Amino acid sequence: MRAALIVLVFFLATLGMREAAAENNSVYAKIETSMGDIVVALDPERAPLSVENFVQYAEDGHYDRTIIHRVVKGFVIQGGGFSRYFNKRRTRAPIAYEGGNGLKNKRGALAMARTSDPDSADSQWYINIKDNPALDEQQTDYGVKPGYAVFGRVVSGMDVVDAIAALETGPGGPFDSEVPVTPVIVKRIDPTEWSAVEDDPENGGPETDDHSDGSLGDNAKTR
Repeated sequence: MRAALIVLVFFLATLGMREAAAENNSVYAKIETSMGDIVVALDPERAPLSVENFVQYAEDGHYDRTIIHRVVKGFVIQGGGFSRYFNKRRTRAPIAYEGGNGLKNKRGALAMARTSDPDSADSQWYINIKDNPALDEQQTDYGVKPGYAVFGRVVSGMDVVDAIAALETGPGGPFDSEVPVTPVIVKRIDPTEWSAVEDDPENGGPETDDHSDGSLGDNAKTR
């Protein structure tokens, strides 16, 4: 009995160290918006291409003065592609699909937007408003159905995300709907230091709503 207890204690201690190590491997970025700051923990270990891509766009100033151009209530907020005048930012070549990395589209998860082509993600990203398992990679009778690659999660500022998600939306620029009536400006995105991170359940990991076919569809990138 005592030996079993020792083994259990050792297992729990080892698990805690692994979780701490995973947290220490995170790269943090601050999304500075006109409605407040959002801090995200990026996961370069499980989504190296997506993290490198996002950080490179941020360091290049690509995200400076862009907008949150899409808000789908109870689903996601999306940005990274357009100026407040709906000028589309030029992008680099798209990156390879990383949706099978084990990270889930849970509330607070940061993921890459794309078209119906799994290998089409470039600069656009979204944050899940709620758990969206329909956006995760699925194993079906016909093979693997690609999902949307999660590469980080909100660790601070989920209240800002919720405030953005609650905004009134309508048409804007070339889009018929889902554009915030009051523009939300992404002033800049910068890699940042972040200490004493507390796992707030409200800021949970990367999941969505059954958005007709359960996907972001072509709107994910072309918006």
